[in-house]
Amino acid sequence: MKLAGLWDIRRDTSRPTRVILALVGWTLVVVLWYLATRWKVGNPPHSLLPPFSVPDPWKVVVAFGSLWTDNDLLANVIQSWWRIAQAFILAAVVAIPLGLLMGGFRWVHDLVNPVAEPMRSTPITAFLPAFMGLFGIDEAEKIAFLWFGMFFYLLAVVVEEANKVDNALIETAVTLGAGRRQVLWLMFRASFPAVFGSFRIMYDIGWTYVILAEMVNARKGVGYMVEAARKVLDFDRVYAGIIAIGFAAFLFRYLLTLLERWLFPWRRTTVRAEPATASLAKKAHAHAK
Repeated sequence: MKLAGLWDIRRDTSRPTRVILALVGWTLVVVLWYLATRWKVGNPPHSLLPPFSVPDPWKVVVAFGSLWTDNDLLANVIQSWWRIAQAFILAAVVAIPLGLLMGGFRWVHDLVNPVAEPMRSTPITAFLPAFMGLFGIDEAEKIAFLWFGMFFYLLAVVVEEANKVDNALIETAVTLGAGRRQVLWLMFRASFPAVFGSFRIMYDIGWTYVILAEMVNARKGVGYMVEAARKVLDFDRVYAGIIAIGFAAFLFRYLLTLLERWLFPWRRTTVRAEPATASLAKKAHAHAK
């Protein structure tokens, strides 16, 4: 792609261009990080940042070795992932059927939504003491807390996608003699590909909340690992743990993306707009990558 083409509205970039831009973006982050830790200001000179706030990038790289050998990094990542997986499965088992009922029967929507909608606006951290009181401070509390954090968002997605199912499709099914169960199954099949696409967002939410959940009476998990390093002011390991969390979350998210592409190949389309310099009378069209 020519450089001038980068400024065309909604013009897609080629895969090599995306890779180069990603590398440039992360390089800028690392360079700015390095400069911020080395920059001196004032007289006498002192660091731009508060002491211990941001460690040297190279020390963080070295700290990865400590996390792997001394803190069992892989086992902690797997433990956190397993907690997220359990909570997510439980959330999906409840949210998908309930969301279909809310999308199919208005009275169910009017009964449940007034309760569910405010929950999405309430900071989940406010419920942490309540979950500790209800479930204690062991594994059940962590799973329940993560379930609560994902359930109401997933429920909203299921309801929205169920409502998007074309009424003509439902009317045709009813005309052909489909009963309520068959219509709900039809709505599930029509909406599930989009619901599955939202699983990546739910997964990201789970990684966000698992850190908080594991700071309470945990013996394994990435949240426990980072909190243990913070308590001894080992910020090299704190930042190394943060980067490890980001990498693990990205890896599992990418696996979900691959699974979605395999299950629903027809969704691998994007709407590509023509450059602004082209004829605006032509409509943008979708085609497979």
